[in-house]
Amino acid sequence: MNGARRQPNILFIMADQFRWDFLGAMGAGFVHTPYLDMLAADGTLFTHCFTNSPVCAPARTGLATALQPVRMGHLDNHAFLPLRQPTYYQRLRDYGYRVGCVGKLDLGKPDAYNGRYGDRPITYAWGFTHPEECEGKMHAGKGNPPNGPYTYWLAERGLVERFTNDYRRREEAGWLWAAAWDSVLPADAFEDAYIGSRAVEWLRWVPDDFPWHYLVSFVGPHNPFDPPWEYADRYRTADVPPAVNPEGQGKPVPVTETATPAQIALCRRQYCAAIEAIDDQIGRILAVLEARGQRDNTVIVFASDHGEMLGDHGRWTKGVFYEGSIRVPLLIAGPGLPRGARTDALVELIDVNPTLCELAGVGAMPLTDATSLLPLLRGESEAVHDEVVSQIRSGRCIRTRDWKMIQGAGGHVELHDLANDPDELRNVADARSDIVRRLSSRLTERYLEGACLR
Repeated sequence: MNGARRQPNILFIMADQFRWDFLGAMGAGFVHTPYLDMLAADGTLFTHCFTNSPVCAPARTGLATALQPVRMGHLDNHAFLPLRQPTYYQRLRDYGYRVGCVGKLDLGKPDAYNGRYGDRPITYAWGFTHPEECEGKMHAGKGNPPNGPYTYWLAERGLVERFTNDYRRREEAGWLWAAAWDSVLPADAFEDAYIGSRAVEWLRWVPDDFPWHYLVSFVGPHNPFDPPWEYADRYRTADVPPAVNPEGQGKPVPVTETATPAQIALCRRQYCAAIEAIDDQIGRILAVLEARGQRDNTVIVFASDHGEMLGDHGRWTKGVFYEGSIRVPLLIAGPGLPRGARTDALVELIDVNPTLCELAGVGAMPLTDATSLLPLLRGESEAVHDEVVSQIRSGRCIRTRDWKMIQGAGGHVELHDLANDPDELRNVADARSDIVRRLSSRLTERYLEGACLR
């Protein structure tokens, strides 16, 4: 290793649609996540991290730029990261980092072709020096002919038709509980296993003469709930928590058909199995760092773009502002950082951006809506935000320690007293109009300030 190098490596592991309370370190004894739990023991567990937008593309463009996604007009998945907008991937590259990725990026989601090797030219413009952008799950399911490196790889193994035919059936079944059967692929051909294997290869290969930032972005546990049968078998009869009662007071009627308790339990078991499959791949990745002697000089982050409702309040996937959708796991471990720490401070996903820049020694980006988490990590502060915010096209919300206000479509307002109603069953907006007025004003301020005032 070059003895003059002092900047740490950065390994950023992301999952897609991974909710905060399906992690062993968060007390979820029903799901097996030993490697993620080990990371929590080695670093800091953030128990109250929230996405800035509960859909894939806006959440990920916000993370890349440290801006609230709405500033770029990103309110749904029809979003392209503007080439004029700087990213922290570019910043690290320009300060001497190799910047690699494997897996899902969703920085140009409407473009359906990722390239044979996942290195379409725009990925270099976003700041990656060693890109392998893979297809998302449903994107891959349409990959006959192939539309990215994973489906090209399946085609070479004679598996792409089997896979895409299976996903056609799942689409016809509606992607949710009626499509929650096991993968038709061998476990080593499951996309998250492919991503894990490609990450292992890259980490074995990458020279150590320059620091590196590597984004490993798994496509699970996103629906359809289709884990390999070897993992699904471990959860066939597992006890999983039931969904939050959808019959709350003063709440919108669910827009999706309500599943039975048995169907919800099936999906939750399959979801757990997909999480364990990811956790095993994380174990392989960490083993490579250990074997190369790089673990002690690597900052490791685990997070998700948004959560998954899993039947809570009669809803599925994401795109709403209840906890299952907007609250995500966040773990940060690395050299010089506390071990076995835990904080319940309110943080936003975009805050990871300036945190990594500062840990790399390159300073935060000049225009940012985000706040570095280093004061929390170093024990210098107990809070960085008084509230967190999140927005999509159909509404927005603000959440404090004790209250959450949701402004939905058609002017519908929900207010939840989280201290006394953590499951968000009762809308008390009419009874506490004073809180609604205060939070409405603060929500507007949050979206008006940010980069404009920094």
